[in-house]
Amino acid sequence: MSGDGAREIAAAVRDGSRKAVDVVAEALARIRRADPVLCAFAEVWDEEAPRRAAEVDARVAAGEDLPLAGVPVAVKGRRGLRAAGPLLAAGAVAVGATAVPGPGTSWQTWGLGAGGRTVNPWRADRTPGGSSAGAAVAVAAGLVPLATGSDGAGSVRIPAAWCGVLGLKVTGGRFPSPDRTGLTAPGVLTRTAGDAVVWWRLVSGRAAPSAPPFPVAAVWSPDLGFASPDAEPVALARQAVGRLVDAGVVRLVRPPAAPLLLDPGPAWLALRTPGADLTDAHQVRAADDERLRALFTRTDLLLTPTTPTAPHGHDGPGDVYSTALTWAFNLSGHPALSLPAGFGADGCPAGLQLVARHDREDLLLSVAAEAERRGAVEPLRTP
Repeated sequence: MSGDGAREIAAAVRDGSRKAVDVVAEALARIRRADPVLCAFAEVWDEEAPRRAAEVDARVAAGEDLPLAGVPVAVKGRRGLRAAGPLLAAGAVAVGATAVPGPGTSWQTWGLGAGGRTVNPWRADRTPGGSSAGAAVAVAAGLVPLATGSDGAGSVRIPAAWCGVLGLKVTGGRFPSPDRTGLTAPGVLTRTAGDAVVWWRLVSGRAAPSAPPFPVAAVWSPDLGFASPDAEPVALARQAVGRLVDAGVVRLVRPPAAPLLLDPGPAWLALRTPGADLTDAHQVRAADDERLRALFTRTDLLLTPTTPTAPHGHDGPGDVYSTALTWAFNLSGHPALSLPAGFGADGCPAGLQLVARHDREDLLLSVAAEAERRGAVEPLRTP
């Protein structure tokens, strides 16, 4: 499995020490070896990807400075190429479409690849989360360094947490979305914050984020005031917060005395139900928007566990919503990032969720990058 990041691959292709055709051939070989077990891909583009890689090599030879020269990327679902234009223009090569839930699949925590159900790369009897299931697995297993995702209730952040990678959901409404409710926002899954920064620069057109003064003010909440998470993911996330504090990346400030938010679940479900009475949903949404506005006048970050449970088996989570701690920020539109938080007793990863003000993706990425630089995030391993 490859440990090379997107930035390292692109730099090597740009300086001529590697060829895009060779990088992509190696990625396709890794996928052929691993995917019969992982089922991370719905389609693998064995013929098209090498042709695209040869075109990238020609562009580099012609003098183009391509930020993602020769980087093999995976796109979410068979329609994922539609959202990958900026990456392809920057020299990335799409090697395949990742697995998403199959028709009629409830809970959106499974993936269905070409060879069957998508498995967690750390334990095959557990789900990787979803709906960006294959994307997280492909990145965690080192098949590609970067994969695109989309997040309507936690669909980037949940699989990022359960597969042990970084997952970013951007501010709601920033980009066009086919989702009629406006709850879904694009995102990315990577092994490092630096690679996520490159993605963000390309899709947003913004310059690389400048580092804020550290430590950054943050509020910790284990449950957002309404959820009932299990003890272990809370403990792992809190330990991750402690590492950030000890490293001088964040400083904790006192949270509000009252519960942070109203439970967004019924509102989210009502918005997704055609013909539903949305009176209560609009009231809950407005109340939580106001609470978050007030919160972010006193702090820069809100920190929570990403998920309320460890990864569940393929038979489903029972009555527990895996989205309990994530979908509030699809309703509110705030950008959010899941950072690896360590491993549970079952051997599977957990995540720490970072939430920032609207349009502050740069802050989330700067904090994640600084946490990596200062050793506050355990270096990612490959299963």
